[in-house]
Amino acid sequence: MRQIILDTETTGLEPKEGHRVIEIGCVELLDRRLSGRNFHQYLNPEREIDAGAVEVHGLTNEFLADRPRFAEVVEEFVQYIRGAELIIHNAPFDLGFLNHELALLGGAWGTLEDYCTVTDTLAMARKLHPGQRNSLDALCKRYGIDNSHRELHGALLDAEILADVYLAMTGGQVSLSLESGEGQGGEAAVATIRRLDPGRPRCRVIRADAAELAAHEARLDALHKASGGACVWRREA
Repeated sequence: MRQIILDTETTGLEPKEGHRVIEIGCVELLDRRLSGRNFHQYLNPEREIDAGAVEVHGLTNEFLADRPRFAEVVEEFVQYIRGAELIIHNAPFDLGFLNHELALLGGAWGTLEDYCTVTDTLAMARKLHPGQRNSLDALCKRYGIDNSHRELHGALLDAEILADVYLAMTGGQVSLSLESGEGQGGEAAVATIRRLDPGRPRCRVIRADAAELAAHEARLDALHKASGGACVWRREA
């Protein structure tokens, strides 16, 4: 299961008014684990950035002057997201801008939905927490995720935070590492391996009884409902 957590920053609020994407940030989840294979790109929008937008993300025309245009990175970006499930907070906003960028290049590129499926975590959060604030900051507070380092909006930073929020919202395991700690090389890791005695007593297998299986299914049903149908244990292999 390959999922891409995506966020953008823009010159303003409305692509129909000519506003453009100036930053794309993506992090990759493989089977609900961060892979470290990210996509991050600043873009020259070829227009002025609204003053209100600069206050939000801090990106200026001077900083972006020597950055590539969207047309120069579109192929790499499309190949990165192809076949994945895009996870976006307030997806219509980011999709509207990115599809506008694709449209400016002509009809050959289609839309993002031609390359991947999309899950909107804002819509998901509204189902889970009706009547409550469901901004990214509010969800971080609700799920105990530290975002104190987020002084300004940034596409990659917000994508990284959203990845933590999404994993918490969907009730699954955030991470699991079977590796030795940082700073230990392969030889140190191998030295800790101990072979079990082949003559040891066999472990007894205790299978779940009918009541335990029913309780397990009930728990999965509850997770499936709470996550709006996104419970990974209910998905077919």
